[in-house]
Amino acid sequence: MLNPGRLQIGKIFRYVVAFFGLIFVLIGISSSFYTVSPESEAVVLRFGKFMAVEPPGLHFKIPFGVDSAALVPIRRQLKLEFGFSTPRATNPDQSSSEPELERDMVTGDLNAANVEWIVQYTISDSKKYLFNVRAPGSTLRDLTESVMCEVIGDRTVDEVLTIGRSEIETESLVRLQSILVKLDMGVRADQIQLKNVHPPGPVQRSFDDVNRAQQEREQMINEANGEYNRVIPKAKGLADQRISGAEGFAVQRVNEAEGDVARFKELLIQYDKAPAITKQRLYLETMNEVLPQLGSKVILDEDAKQFLPLMNLNQGAVAPAKR
Repeated sequence: MLNPGRLQIGKIFRYVVAFFGLIFVLIGISSSFYTVSPESEAVVLRFGKFMAVEPPGLHFKIPFGVDSAALVPIRRQLKLEFGFSTPRATNPDQSSSEPELERDMVTGDLNAANVEWIVQYTISDSKKYLFNVRAPGSTLRDLTESVMCEVIGDRTVDEVLTIGRSEIETESLVRLQSILVKLDMGVRADQIQLKNVHPPGPVQRSFDDVNRAQQEREQMINEANGEYNRVIPKAKGLADQRISGAEGFAVQRVNEAEGDVARFKELLIQYDKAPAITKQRLYLETMNEVLPQLGSKVILDEDAKQFLPLMNLNQGAVAPAKR
């Protein structure tokens, strides 16, 4: 005869086994499916070995650790920050735990500068990104920092702080892209942008004084150029006017001289034909021009005996009435 207590224990044991079996089945079902977002793709591993790359959507995998899926955001532009950090960043490799150590750099003229910059990049191949390089995020940070130190070290502090920023961004991007192609790590660098570039705190005031002096120099140069542009064209215009006037006067005098020569030649021809008549005509024409300019004149013969009565010849003239 069966023992009722033993039957009760067996029944409880079957319930427990069924309960844990149900939990096991539910865990297996829940871990058999995974979803890939539209901006990512999944790299499926089976016992740690690469199996396939799955596109966005709902997918099935063998549960209980047999298959695993690593989601890689290949359709999203990622960012790395150097020298500063943005709180609550979604990318774990976006910033460093010690950003102040990254921004301290030495320029080519042995001056110090604090440089902050960002790198925007895209994962171009998820398989290469996961398997070709160990720790690709930190590796990319180290490569970028090395390239930026090299580019900054080739330039003076004035270039780094002022006019050389665009050139530094372009050259560092080209060098980083070349290294990424050689390593074939499945990453494409899109842009490098300098953010805050300034001298260290202890020498900040000295750099500000230098910049202020340079700005004042540029201002004085611009004012001098403005004064030059105002005075010089005016002087050139006045000089051109004087030259044009002198040239016109010279042409006038030459034309007058040529006209006098032509008249003299005509007069000479007439003089050669009739010297006496021409001489008399010239005398009369000359006197006709000269005498009206002399005013009232009294001409006396040297034998005249009475001079004073002649001085009263104009006394009979009536003076003009005053208005």
